[in-house]
Amino acid sequence: MNRSLGIDKGIALLLKRAPEGCVLDYGFVMDCLKDYKNPRVKLHHLLTIKALVRVKKGLYVFGENFAKQPYLLEVLANMIYGPSYVSLEWACQYHRLIPEKVVTVTSVTTKRSKQFQTPLGPFAYHHLPMQVFAVGVTLVQWTKTQQALMATKEKALADLLVIRRGTFSSIKHCKEVILEDLRVDEEELRGLDLDLLRRIYQARPHTAIQYLIKSREFYE
Repeated sequence: MNRSLGIDKGIALLLKRAPEGCVLDYGFVMDCLKDYKNPRVKLHHLLTIKALVRVKKGLYVFGENFAKQPYLLEVLANMIYGPSYVSLEWACQYHRLIPEKVVTVTSVTTKRSKQFQTPLGPFAYHHLPMQVFAVGVTLVQWTKTQQALMATKEKALADLLVIRRGTFSSIKHCKEVILEDLRVDEEELRGLDLDLLRRIYQARPHTAIQYLIKSREFYE
């Protein structure tokens, strides 16, 4: 697209000021459009012509014909509801632990569980206590301007077992769930960082994590 021909002046201002791949909040948009007689009317116009897409109230991305580069769903997930980090099925898919194609961007939050249906797809957030939030979470940097908090593969699998499966009564049951139900490759299980799993367990002792550790120790 040639942005120099007939581009709306309002979206041109936003494109000029916004970093590449940027998710825009309401305050930033209003500041860019402040010279208009009615910035809110202008914002409505940009939404109508799909130059901007409202992800949720107060949060926007550029429309597909205007974006400098594709937005990242993981970055959006952090911004839609927080504090949060991407985990569970979405992070397990990202780390290639599970073979299934995941549609919903799944995250963990210290706030109450919540779901959002957006024009860009569904986002789901599941509660875990504050004391277990940070252990095993890393900041992934995709570009100079796009980064997001995401669970390591150890944390993602631990969260998935705790939140989706609950307690376990034996190592046999745990391994059946991991290898047969979730279809995690045995080599992936063997490659999990045992020290990190133990730190995750120390932060929140839970039978799912305990038996995950025992399943991993089996290969020592």
